[in-house]
Amino acid sequence: MQNTTLSYIDLFAGCGGLSLGLYNAGWRGIFAIEKSPDAFKTLKFNLIDNLNHFSWPKWLPTTNLEINEVLTNYKEQLKSLSGKIDLVVGGPPCQGFSTAGRRKENDKRNRLINSYIAFIKLVRPRIIFFENVKGFTLGFKNNKSKGRKYSDYVVKSLINLGYKVKGDLIDFSEYGIPQKRTRFILVGIQEKQLISEKQIDKFFELLFTNRRYFLASKGLELNVNLQDAISDLLFSNGKTKCPDSKNFNSGFYSEPVSVYQSYMRQGIEDKIPDSHRFANHKALTISKFSAILNTAEKNKPIDRDIKIKFKINKHTIIPLDGNGKSPTLTTLPDDYLHYKEPRILTVREYARIQSFPDWFEFKGKYTTGGKLRTKEIPRYTQIGNAIPPLFGEQSGLVLKQLIS
Repeated sequence: MQNTTLSYIDLFAGCGGLSLGLYNAGWRGIFAIEKSPDAFKTLKFNLIDNLNHFSWPKWLPTTNLEINEVLTNYKEQLKSLSGKIDLVVGGPPCQGFSTAGRRKENDKRNRLINSYIAFIKLVRPRIIFFENVKGFTLGFKNNKSKGRKYSDYVVKSLINLGYKVKGDLIDFSEYGIPQKRTRFILVGIQEKQLISEKQIDKFFELLFTNRRYFLASKGLELNVNLQDAISDLLFSNGKTKCPDSKNFNSGFYSEPVSVYQSYMRQGIEDKIPDSHRFANHKALTISKFSAILNTAEKNKPIDRDIKIKFKINKHTIIPLDGNGKSPTLTTLPDDYLHYKEPRILTVREYARIQSFPDWFEFKGKYTTGGKLRTKEIPRYTQIGNAIPPLFGEQSGLVLKQLIS
């Protein structure tokens, strides 16, 4: 267990990717708010039960909770925390803003921005770390004209609450993550806490300049490709009955062949990786996937001609490139084909690409479909929505420098 006097609260915490990074950076969690039962189950198992990372207050149930429920039922308790919390992290769900989706300005999840601002107003942390998708910085189109950018709204609201803020777009692939994933990161510091006007600029400067030293201190490399990340998890290693799913197979580890694989497997003795369940593809599907891997351009959605040839109606299928970084993982695992084998990625492979260590176990359903996709957060979705822990740790270290 890490000992530190620096405290934080994680909002819209998901399965705990950012919290894991902050744990590794020496922060101490107070509590985390997450609506999804499955995502919270994963966070609780790993960070609350196993790592004892949070000093959870007695007045707050240790369960999944919706932020507005917390704001309504525990308003006085939150007020009592005012000025006592060093950091609040997290950003509201991104589906309404994401360019990978339909980008609906009236998506009710977008209103959670107001809930976020209301929470900050009550708790008044010394420093804020806010993240969201790149689309958060883009205006919505209204009658062929651009509507408001939600990033501008958040910035203005935080300034009105007495924070000096700075935001930027960060590509996680530049920080040792084997995935091109750009996110909007915003840092805010209470103006009364500022030593100088330039202090707020230092977060992004230090984050960039510290990355090589940080990764080298862990024996890791700056540039990690997909093969470096997951080549020890191949189906060809052999199969066995999946420990948590009837009628499915799991795979075995092979020897690690990269420093990234060795780092992610620290502390693991089991020969069967957690959540490494292979999809039960039909023979015809495997045949199509094999042909696509042999003919289609890697890391690009297959074109119309290939879809017609193989009678594919799915909107997006991207054959991955083992020698490159993965494109941004979405919450839909069947959007991607493994770089070498005719199949989709497993949950554990998803987790590796997002820099979750192999000891971190995922709970709940593996997948869901139809209308349940707007309600349930299965394992693939938990990972697809997460901040990579390795990036969260780097951010946490720089935030400690700023606040000290």
